[in-house]
Amino acid sequence: MRNDPLFTAFINDAAQPFSGWDFSFIIGTGRLQNGLLPWSYGSLILPYIRNAHSMLDMGTGGGEFLSKLQLFPHVVCATEGYVPNVPVAKARLEPLGVRIEQEHDKEAQPFEDGAFDLIINRHKSYSAKEVRRMLKDGGTFITQQVGGLDCAEINEALGVPMNPRTVYSALETRQKELESEGLQVTLSREASPPQRFYDIGALIYYLKAIPWQVPDFDVERHMDELYVIHKGIQENGYFEATQRRFLLVAKRRNDLKK
Repeated sequence: MRNDPLFTAFINDAAQPFSGWDFSFIIGTGRLQNGLLPWSYGSLILPYIRNAHSMLDMGTGGGEFLSKLQLFPHVVCATEGYVPNVPVAKARLEPLGVRIEQEHDKEAQPFEDGAFDLIINRHKSYSAKEVRRMLKDGGTFITQQVGGLDCAEINEALGVPMNPRTVYSALETRQKELESEGLQVTLSREASPPQRFYDIGALIYYLKAIPWQVPDFDVERHMDELYVIHKGIQENGYFEATQRRFLLVAKRRNDLKK
């Protein structure tokens, strides 16, 4: 494999730096393609944003997505727990009037009780108790989450078990957590679209950018397995994994749990 120039070239190519939550290096070039969901998170949240007075974006990454949602409500806040993303998010969002807070503990968010009409969350872990606490009466929580078996084919191909910290994430579990805190779930959906990697460099880049898929991923350690995947891509055209996504919309009503 060391003498395979194409394999070596893709490994070297994957050393490109990753910043914020920007996958354009592999998605913008078509090297990674995701199947379509039967909903649009962006289309769903936009009407809520336009009607909100105050909103929170949990886990904003580098602020890439949130920055595209203007016009903003009067008060807009965002959190980010991944330390390298925090300065990226501040540089992008603070000029737009967004308050950025680094998240240290999902169980203790740095905001007042009843601070927000709207809380949005895409692919970020959260505490249902804290969501309820931060929502105003009548406020709405919208989240798109990654299921615990997301892209399990990657882990299987590398001979690595699924991350025990995420494997139990599922629609039913998250819905029950919200309902146990007195929130009324008004919408719940799930889907399993395909995700295709068209070269081994794209997969390596992806695993470096998303360290929780394969914790402590190391190219040298997994060289043999990566080469097998590489040869499979050369024969079949791509390596396919199955994404797991689910959507929840929940409302805090005046007569629900305080």
